[in-house]
Amino acid sequence: MPEQSNDYRVAVFGAGGVGKSSLVLRFVKGTFRESYIPTIEDTYRQVISCDKSICTLQITDTTGSHQFPAMQRLSISKGHAFILVYSITSRQSLEELKPIYEQICQIKGDIESIPIMLVGNKNDENQNREVDSSEGEAMAKKWKCAFMETSAKLNHNVKELFQELLNLEKRRTVSLQIDGKKSKQQKRKEKLKGKCVVM
Repeated sequence: MPEQSNDYRVAVFGAGGVGKSSLVLRFVKGTFRESYIPTIEDTYRQVISCDKSICTLQITDTTGSHQFPAMQRLSISKGHAFILVYSITSRQSLEELKPIYEQICQIKGDIESIPIMLVGNKNDENQNREVDSSEGEAMAKKWKCAFMETSAKLNHNVKELFQELLNLEKRRTVSLQIDGKKSKQQKRKEKLKGKCVVM
């Protein structure tokens, strides 16, 4: 029996401490916490529009450690889209995404049609930057995925990140619309497509 497609599942991966939870919490709740609390796995739900009807954006914030490979595989096999987060202040955190990306390719097969965003978080900490944005872009090009730098702390590009991820979805029309405010891009899209709303 095919799974009910009312959920749109996004899995967030990355090394510990790169700001995965901060990005998700900033997006879902509009909050930011300074302290670091390691995540095992959390799931957040946000109502979005999907093919002119309403569905749930289910965001799985995964663990940054490698202790739970089975959970990681499950998140990949169930995921519709992926956000791979590194910190611009840590070259190591970018390196740690490589095996995760390879695993996504292995489990999903053809990733051409799967929305993947490579995200350099913490771009408010430019003075400690170890990874140049051009390196992030080059990696994204190599992986055939989209790229963006964000700051969960300053709320820079957070909503844009999730909107862009949904824009990459080709098999169905999914979009965010929060507080009834529409970006110019969304207004343009709506003229072209059916109307969609996030409650």
